[in-house]
Amino acid sequence: MLEIRNLSFSVDEDGEQKEILRNLDLKIEDGKFIVITGPNGSGKSTLARLIMGIEKPSEGQILFDGKDITDLDITERAKLGISFAFQQPVRFKGIRVKDLLRLASGKNLSVSTACEYLSEVGLCARDYIDREINASLSGGELKRIEIATLLARHTRLSVFDEPEAGIDLWSFQNLIRIFEKMRKEIKDSSIVIISHQERILNIADEIVLLSAGGIIDKGSPETIMPKLVSQSSVCQRLQ
Repeated sequence: MLEIRNLSFSVDEDGEQKEILRNLDLKIEDGKFIVITGPNGSGKSTLARLIMGIEKPSEGQILFDGKDITDLDITERAKLGISFAFQQPVRFKGIRVKDLLRLASGKNLSVSTACEYLSEVGLCARDYIDREINASLSGGELKRIEIATLLARHTRLSVFDEPEAGIDLWSFQNLIRIFEKMRKEIKDSSIVIISHQERILNIADEIVLLSAGGIIDKGSPETIMPKLVSQSSVCQRLQ
């Protein structure tokens, strides 16, 4: 379980402290598929980076399975089983897909096992296993390979920062199918996704709604989605 207690984060902007997150409390139980959403500038991606240790909070604590990880760096958190998927996956020139999967798993995976992870994310293994992680791969292909590395790690907590960013409709539809499959199969692990996309919001166990650096609501899609639709309608009328 991930527990966030009284978390705040500020940045220096022209000599003044700008508050991004303020006194935020959140619990993410094992076996849950959580989607965090909210307007631009609400602090969603900042929260994701704080969970992974890319940023350090100004105040508050982050606990994972009861252990205080607030001061741990990215590597230490990764060793505990926390993974992070960036909006734009990193390209590794000279590294093949099978090498990346082996690095992620921490062991010398057989080609057949590596291919199984690729198949789980809808890629034809024989076409990708020896490909380099470079500019020849599309955004959608990179996203799915990145998810395959998370599967190979058997990660306890997977955090995705706007996974729909920069991919075409066909790739997005495949991404939804992968997330639906992951949601059905998670047991003692958890998934946290930062997203605006309605189809991702609709498959969540719980939606967490952020605004102005704080949680203003949370609940099931059946509870939260009508409120989001209503807010969107009001904003459109005011434009």
